[in-house]
Amino acid sequence: MTAASHLRGIVSAALMVAASSVAPSVMMSQGAPPGGGGIAPAMREANQLDLKGETAQARVIFQKIIDTATVPAAKAAAQRAMAMSYAFDGDCANTVKYESMVIAYWATREQAEPQNAFYQEGEMANEAARVCIDAGDLAAADQWYRKGYELGVKEPAPQTHTRSLWDYRLAHALGRLAARKGDKAEAERQITNARHILDSDTAMAAQQERFFPYLVGYVALYTNDLSTAEAQFSKAVAMKGNERDPFMHCLLAMTYERMGRQSEANAMYKKAYSMATGHNPPAAFVRPFVRKKLGASAVADSSVTRP
Repeated sequence: MTAASHLRGIVSAALMVAASSVAPSVMMSQGAPPGGGGIAPAMREANQLDLKGETAQARVIFQKIIDTATVPAAKAAAQRAMAMSYAFDGDCANTVKYESMVIAYWATREQAEPQNAFYQEGEMANEAARVCIDAGDLAAADQWYRKGYELGVKEPAPQTHTRSLWDYRLAHALGRLAARKGDKAEAERQITNARHILDSDTAMAAQQERFFPYLVGYVALYTNDLSTAEAQFSKAVAMKGNERDPFMHCLLAMTYERMGRQSEANAMYKKAYSMATGHNPPAAFVRPFVRKKLGASAVADSSVTRP
């Protein structure tokens, strides 16, 4: 199981628990009868609002869910959704605020389920960092990527997530951060480090190899090696598991644009936008970025159907 699929399972379970803790007023506003099952329509509507750029309205719904949740796991799931809502506005500070609440919830689970709890704490910190780097707050991103590493490696034995996974994630993050800061030498050092970590743990690499061309392409893009960026992003989006990754497709579009290939860039931006149907950091970056780049009318027909 990949880290992402494991996390989706945890969140889905929390949302199912939340169904019994939503106030009747919230459920009835979604056309669902009180007494259970209303959280899914409420959460779905708020997610769709974020995808359409109507984030203020989305947060009204998320706040109601948070305020009326009586089960800690359900409240944490809603707080994470609120963090992502702020991510759609590129709001690093508020994303960190709500992800910190989710981390606090998982801290209460350290005794009952230590392996999962520390892993989830690290995941939430990394998620906050991802939003911050995409928003351009590199100092906050650096802080929270390192925090994610510190939390993740606390997972006690028997570990279900190897230390090498966290080593790789940190090298990947530091490489991207260095590129954004214009430090090409450090970025390339972290690429070498990430490659070494992958080569040292083939089991971990089987799941994580597909993110390596993304790292190399990202560094190339932000250090103005556009031919390498194009080659690496093209490789990345062709790899199994990346075929519908909106962020990688958006980076390829950005590369085309910087190369002066505007028609190809526009087509790839639209493709990325149509793929950005999740309520997660990739969609939170791609949706508003492409909408601003091409204009709302250019992407108005793109479907928004998934929660």
